[in-house]
Amino acid sequence: MDSHAEKKKRFRERCLKRLKKVSQREAYGRDRRVVAKLYELIVKESAKSVMLYMPLKTEVNLFPLIRRLRQSGVTVYVPFMEGKSFRLVKYRYPLRIKQFGIKEPKFSNQYRNKQIDIAVIPIVGMDITRRRVGFGKGMYDRFFEKETKNIKKRVFVARELCFSKEIVTDRYDVEADIVIVP
Repeated sequence: MDSHAEKKKRFRERCLKRLKKVSQREAYGRDRRVVAKLYELIVKESAKSVMLYMPLKTEVNLFPLIRRLRQSGVTVYVPFMEGKSFRLVKYRYPLRIKQFGIKEPKFSNQYRNKQIDIAVIPIVGMDITRRRVGFGKGMYDRFFEKETKNIKKRVFVARELCFSKEIVTDRYDVEADIVIVP
């Protein structure tokens, strides 16, 4: 009999394998569709502050959305890695390549318990409880455990939805309000 942790690990591995198979050409089209839906949602919700992420190769490329939001006056925050979690910093240049090959702006103290209208969160997969399976580091879980009261909506995004009909997540895994996939 598989333990819960083993089920989650195998599910994550299957999902990552699927995400890695998406070609560059497919990824470009899928990313554009997800970014368009995200932008529509942000406008519809009249969001003034949005948490985005700095994409890895298997994640939806949000750089076009970041540019568009900044041009329209929306404040964009991104994760700044700190130990086993992260804090939010205002997106600004220059960007530096840090841990896991992720680009980050320089550290700043500009985010202090501010209200985030929409938090966009990359997923590897999710289960029937609408909870996130990520890369297994727990960074988003630790962040949301502390900041949940400051975040109005949590939006999961992925190039392809990898979904489990059985529960593979834990009660502390981040739960989605909305899921956007191509």
